[in-house]
Amino acid sequence: MPGSDDDHRPAGDSAIHRAPPVAFRQFVLKLHSRCDLACDHCYVYTMADQRWQDLPRTMSPGVLDATARRIGEHARAHRLGVVSVVLHGGEPLLAGPTRIESAVSAIRQAVAPVPVRLTVQTNGIRLDEAYLRLFDRLDVRVSLSLDGDRTAHDRHRRGPDGRGSHDRVDAAIGRLATGYPHLFNGLLCTIDLRNDPVTTYRSLLAHRPPTVDFLLPHGTWSTPPPGRAPQPHPTPYADWLIAVFEQWYHAPGPPVRIRLFDEIIQVLLGGTSRLAGVGTSPGAVAVVQTDGAIEMDDTLAAAHAGAAHTGLHVLRDRFDDALDLPVVRAQQAGLTALCATCQVCDLRQVCGGGLRTHRYRADNGFDNPSVYCPDLYALISHIGRTVRRDLTLLSGAAR
Repeated sequence: MPGSDDDHRPAGDSAIHRAPPVAFRQFVLKLHSRCDLACDHCYVYTMADQRWQDLPRTMSPGVLDATARRIGEHARAHRLGVVSVVLHGGEPLLAGPTRIESAVSAIRQAVAPVPVRLTVQTNGIRLDEAYLRLFDRLDVRVSLSLDGDRTAHDRHRRGPDGRGSHDRVDAAIGRLATGYPHLFNGLLCTIDLRNDPVTTYRSLLAHRPPTVDFLLPHGTWSTPPPGRAPQPHPTPYADWLIAVFEQWYHAPGPPVRIRLFDEIIQVLLGGTSRLAGVGTSPGAVAVVQTDGAIEMDDTLAAAHAGAAHTGLHVLRDRFDDALDLPVVRAQQAGLTALCATCQVCDLRQVCGGGLRTHRYRADNGFDNPSVYCPDLYALISHIGRTVRRDLTLLSGAAR
């Protein structure tokens, strides 16, 4: 039944239990559980899991200190070379500069001697000069959400009053890119099929970001994302992304990094991916809510209420305790977690079944291909053909 442990458990469960767990390397801290925008495509507030309403608005000093100690304990126990910590929300800047500085200080002290790479993920509304000076002093990198030009961005990213946020975000990115380019971690863009892909891509490039993440809007088989109509072979998201890929791949000079394309190419060439939803590498991300609950990937909020729940808490449990849970083992299981359809697919090593969230269906949990399966197949196939063609040309020219 939805919400039970069985709901998370895919085929190949015995193989999952035999596989050794992989230490968490990224920790997402929900510093503030509310937001100053009311984006209508947000997986936190508008989808199946509405538990955010019962969470404390901010992470208390006690929970924050316990979280920092648990991260340090985990990093040293597994001899990690570096730990990634993402300050997240809601909107983390709502926590205020004092609490953010306390969080960064507590984390660095508790995790030492393991180095910590800190990033804040923000909508940019409050990213003023004072925050940028703070992040510069604390060595915290900044990622921002931007869906394209004004029309594209303001389709969804509006305030509670209905006012679009593009101009304020645009100004914030300008301050960051001009005054603090060393802190600019990248832009996150959620795809809307109504937005022209090439126009969207070029509008993002105008900010000179080091990285762009194109995100598929979250949805499941039970609650399909926009444009995923039940037709024989519809690939609207692949078509959108392929238009961007062609611009990106054939651009002169060094291209901006688009993680989705980079990671697909990396796996096609025999490497591994660290991007969730590409390849079969084990998931190594843990989330801590404002109340101290240890959870899995928070995009699972799009599936059903409690889908990310583990029952663990930083005040009493270690992150290693999460690694022993069947729900976490399933998240780390790679190929053995894939459904029968994916197991026989020729692209399974590259696709990896897509993001786990997108596999959910109410009657059988996550034992399905991605709701984006046709799109992923078409996109990966196109990238594969393009790369193989150029490798063949290079090989012939070298003879």
